[in-house]
Amino acid sequence: MASAPVILANAEIRDEFIADGMQRLRRGASAGDVAESIACAVEDDPDEHTVGYSGWPNILGEVELDASFMDGATLRAGAVAALKGFRHPISVARQVMLRLPHVLLAGEGAARFAIEIGAERRDMLSPEAQAAWQQRIAAVVEDEEDDAITLTVRALRERRGSDTMNVIVRDAAGNICSAVSTSGIAWKYPGRVGDSPIIGAGNYCDNRYGAATCMGLGEAAMRIGAAVQAVMLMRLGWSLEAAGCEVVRQLSELLGESTAENHMSRADWVRILVMDAAGNVGAFATRLGLRYKVQTADDSYPLTREVVCPA
Repeated sequence: MASAPVILANAEIRDEFIADGMQRLRRGASAGDVAESIACAVEDDPDEHTVGYSGWPNILGEVELDASFMDGATLRAGAVAALKGFRHPISVARQVMLRLPHVLLAGEGAARFAIEIGAERRDMLSPEAQAAWQQRIAAVVEDEEDDAITLTVRALRERRGSDTMNVIVRDAAGNICSAVSTSGIAWKYPGRVGDSPIIGAGNYCDNRYGAATCMGLGEAAMRIGAAVQAVMLMRLGWSLEAAGCEVVRQLSELLGESTAENHMSRADWVRILVMDAAGNVGAFATRLGLRYKVQTADDSYPLTREVVCPA
């Protein structure tokens, strides 16, 4: 039975990437292929500093990338964490799903897998990102013996790196796939992994009930299982709106008020995108003013909408 294709994405993704994906869906492309292609385009965008090439590095000046991919028809998933030196972490994550009996590979293991499948290598640290890191390090070093822990805590008082790449795609067959890719929080401690590659925290997809992906403070999304919780609430009969608002309410309570001294407690750092099994969409966040994009087969270009912020 034919279904209505739809693409749901975070607002920071360029319109042309989403529109190209919809053109492919109209020609019969699968949700998985389109989700991967949109994610790859964002990973190549040098102006997007929280994903892929030119992503903000960790406190040591290294770009560590996280990504996950999930297929709603089979509940199969693949993910990589702390991957260095490869152009498209989302493609590596999808191949983990397709080639291995595992879900998540990290660090050296993820890199070894990427080499074995012939993934394209690339130096992911752009001159602009390197310059920003050097400037930040110069601002936080107080003693030449400062360790990485001390530098990370100081550096994280500045907010950077919240625009994780989120895309959920439903194709003409009614299949849903979700893809998440990020370079994580700027100046993070080496090896830090957020919610993006954690199935159930930052990404979850099930054709029967819907899909959800998160962006923002991954530590919070992990603590409540934000993505899977939204989908499971819809499984229990909650509406898309009710499920999204409930998850954000919990996140807001968890985060509390942000302070200049505690960058990791910013209540505006979580946004969740939700699609139900019928292709209806919405987005919810812990503060007003954030946006998302959606395009259906009837739209000539992506539409930008405001997120819902529960009172």
